[in-house]
Amino acid sequence: MKKDGFLYRAFDLYYDGFRSMTLGKTLWAIILVKLFIMFAVLKIFFFPNYIGQHAEKGGEADFVATELIERAGE
Repeated sequence: MKKDGFLYRAFDLYYDGFRSMTLGKTLWAIILVKLFIMFAVLKIFFFPNYIGQHAEKGGEADFVATELIERAGE
């Protein structure tokens, strides 16, 4: 990688910034834990696999099309 290229300079900027952080590393750890909780844990409890439970295997597209048509008619 050329040392005067944009990608190298951008990488070097972020690498140097993260390397010299003290409080920032803790804050990034908290952010990553919160993201894990939001996307992994909450998905399990609040977003069940409705299509997988109600549609036949291989007929998911037909199930969704039927549901959309029925709900549009209401």
